[in-house]
Amino acid sequence: MENGVRSVRRRAVTLHDVARRAGVAVSTASRALSDPQRVNVTTREHVQAIARELGYRPNRLAQALPTGRTGMLAVLVPDITNPHNFGLVRGAEAQARAAGSALVIADTQGARELEGAHLDRLASSVDGFVLASSRLPDDELRTLAERSPVVLFNRRVEGVASLVTDSVDGSRQIIEHLVALGHRSLAYLAGPSAAWSDVERWRALSEHADAAGARIVRCGPFAPTLDGGPAAADVGMSTGATALIAFNDLLAIGVLRRLGERGIAVPAQVSVVGYDDIFGSDFCSPPLTTVAGPVDEAGRTLVDVLLAGRDPVPAITLPTHLRVRGSTGPVLSPGSGA
Repeated sequence: MENGVRSVRRRAVTLHDVARRAGVAVSTASRALSDPQRVNVTTREHVQAIARELGYRPNRLAQALPTGRTGMLAVLVPDITNPHNFGLVRGAEAQARAAGSALVIADTQGARELEGAHLDRLASSVDGFVLASSRLPDDELRTLAERSPVVLFNRRVEGVASLVTDSVDGSRQIIEHLVALGHRSLAYLAGPSAAWSDVERWRALSEHADAAGARIVRCGPFAPTLDGGPAAADVGMSTGATALIAFNDLLAIGVLRRLGERGIAVPAQVSVVGYDDIFGSDFCSPPLTTVAGPVDEAGRTLVDVLLAGRDPVPAITLPTHLRVRGSTGPVLSPGSGA
């Protein structure tokens, strides 16, 4: 105690405090704040003004008891540091805010166990889940969807709502682009073996390469990060490929760095392609050729699907396109030099 004044922690304002100050019943104050259409305009505006004056903040979990809804949605991503997720979260947040909900963001680090732990911890606190690149088995996702609203991003599971960006068609565009530049020997630098999108990309790349008369080999898996780039670059170059296709842009940028360290010219000696068109993919040297998808739109649509509870269960595909930049070029003819 200093100068005879005792420091006390201010008690949080409750709904009872608002009702007492406004001179109304607690049930009336609750309706004025959570379901205002059920209260006449004069009372509603009076109660809301008192709530603002007192600094009242509603307890979302307490509100959920009678309604079953908390006004919170959860978005789980495999790597919160990957810029690919920035647009997804931004779009999801904008749509959630428009619907009167807020987002909880959780990083699963691409680990099945951590993803499951987040789901268990948040199940009673949110109205539904957006799961980006989930690593959970199909059966677990179906069980989860029976208990809570769920929509998957870049993952397909029969019976569970999902949205994917069309990396299969993006893979076709990659192969057609490289073959048109004269490349016939390609290497795919794979991502995590548990990633559904890795399986889809490899299947599409290999099918289209075979149809175009090109040879493609699979290398990896590699960590889908900048740090995974050095090993991926070294292994990819050892195959003799003239073009390297990385699982995502972070891995591709790590590959570009390693090739620069080794004095290997891009695209004069080897071309490099990624997926996702992340922020910064056009800032690296050389700028990265990559498959782009509408991730902001994906985030908004995911929340729309989650809140709508559509039946039949939607399986949405958004288009992609190849952004051609400086990391891809024609194969040099023998004797043309670097």
